[in-house]
Amino acid sequence: MFAPLTSLRRPFTAVASLLAALIMLGAAPPEHADTNSLAGQLLIAAPTIGDPRFAHAVILMVRHDKEGALGIVINRPVGERSIAALLEATGHDDADVTGILRVFAGGPVQPELGFVVHSAEYRRAETVDVDGRVAMTASRQVLMDIGHSQGPEKSLFALGYAGWGPGQLEGELARHNWFTTPEEPKLVFDDDRDNLWEDAMARRTREL
Repeated sequence: MFAPLTSLRRPFTAVASLLAALIMLGAAPPEHADTNSLAGQLLIAAPTIGDPRFAHAVILMVRHDKEGALGIVINRPVGERSIAALLEATGHDDADVTGILRVFAGGPVQPELGFVVHSAEYRRAETVDVDGRVAMTASRQVLMDIGHSQGPEKSLFALGYAGWGPGQLEGELARHNWFTTPEEPKLVFDDDRDNLWEDAMARRTREL
């Protein structure tokens, strides 16, 4: 069952410190990017991963460096909510907003935090540019902009994230718990989530 909206009471204020480093990373010149980073890749759970929380998960990697890694699971829809209801849950009432957003379980870490993954033509000061095609914003304003038809062309709303400490993801990759493939906006924002894991695996196979 979808979590009560009261769990969203302070998602965007609580997430500010978490994303501070990401914002700095997103503002960094491309020539300083870590060539070993998986940011902008899709992390695909191996069939033998052994962790039911990530069975058949497809994760958009937002950050990956020596300090750790952060990603958003993009194939676990848990329901739909009106943008007005999402804003109300954060303590903001706006009777003029319209629209419905699909809500995803973005990962097991801090599921009270809200993130909007979106196409990169939309940008605010707090937006994290993932790879030039996909970005992420964690602010109430992005929901307001979407509700007023001024937001990104494509978007999804996720609660929680997947996180790894220093070296943890590298260890899981060495144990073949995950496969990777470059991010593709069509996969990230495709309405067909039921077959996303299979589609991502098929794409990875074609690249081999």
